[in-house]
Amino acid sequence: MRKNPTTIYRVPTEPGPPPPETSKRFARGILGLALFGAGIWTLHEFLPALIWASILAIATWPSYQKACKRWPWDTHHVLVPAIFTAGVALMFILPLAFVAAQLAQEAHAVFGWVERIREAGVPAPDWLAHLPVGSQQLTAWWNRNLASPTAASEFLGRMNRAELMTYTREIGHQVLHRIVLFGFTIITLFFIYRDGSSLKQQLLAASRRAFGPGGESIARQMIDSVHGTVDGLVLVGLGVGLVLGVAYAIAGVPHATLLGAVTAGAAMIPFGAPIVFGFAAFLLLVQQSVIAAIAVFAWGVIVTFVADHFVRPVLIGGATQLPFVWVLLGILGGVESWGFLGLFLGPAIMAALIFLWREYTGHAEWPAQEEASGVAAPALADSAPVQKVSHSSPY
Repeated sequence: MRKNPTTIYRVPTEPGPPPPETSKRFARGILGLALFGAGIWTLHEFLPALIWASILAIATWPSYQKACKRWPWDTHHVLVPAIFTAGVALMFILPLAFVAAQLAQEAHAVFGWVERIREAGVPAPDWLAHLPVGSQQLTAWWNRNLASPTAASEFLGRMNRAELMTYTREIGHQVLHRIVLFGFTIITLFFIYRDGSSLKQQLLAASRRAFGPGGESIARQMIDSVHGTVDGLVLVGLGVGLVLGVAYAIAGVPHATLLGAVTAGAAMIPFGAPIVFGFAAFLLLVQQSVIAAIAVFAWGVIVTFVADHFVRPVLIGGATQLPFVWVLLGILGGVESWGFLGLFLGPAIMAALIFLWREYTGHAEWPAQEEASGVAAPALADSAPVQKVSHSSPY
């Protein structure tokens, strides 16, 4: 007799409780995220100061390490960090003090000029009649509002003094807020200098533990982008300001030194310098120096063209391993999102994103690790051979 095969049915069982170690890890993760969020919320007003201190420390770290090797007797790491912190502070304080003194003098002159306009009026300048567009309308508006003492007094009297006082208070509040943040930035910078070596090792170890070998590579890529951005924006901007400041002095632009300093600051932002040297050319045009105005504007265009299309792509693109178009987008998008701080955060974020893309597509190059880290460069799988990407490639 044939026996029917016996069918065995397996009753699904409910999963058991997670292992104790998994529960502990999950609880630690939740607690860590909660504490991290609470810490960010607590320090959110001072995060710009912390980020600025980190950027300044990264930019000056090679010079600081050389100084530590030259002065090894500073075993407690107090004197050398204090010297570097004071030097960085003076790099900001001295130019700002000079600009503030110049603006104070100009404000006094402007108030005196306004009083003279109230008393005697000011006739329309001759160059208004020679403008190619709108000369008649501008001349008529000037004669109607500023030419006679009565019209000038009425025009200036229409300005709302209450709104002017409100703007003044707001500016004062913003200046005080920036001074406080600058003070915290300098204090944080000192402690980063003092404890930078151990902090660097801790950050690299944390990135390796959290993201694997690629985390350390991303961190190094972002640091290199900050170095390249400082060289390409700050140093090139200072050079552009110096060259155009000399041109202002030769052409006879009023307050050439002040305008040169403003040009240096504006040249750190893409497309910022043309606004300043265009204003300088306009001042020369007001003084009836047409040839000098054209020469200053043309020289400014040449200098900024060379700086933006030849010097900066080499300095920033070579350090970040990015085509300059991505660097430019990172800078502009960073300024739009983060303000002046975005000049450095934008390229760093773009460098990290492009590195992740290259790693995901198997085209990333693992940078050589520093000897101090004691970590060998990881090898990619045999199925994903390393390919070097040209800087001209968008990826």
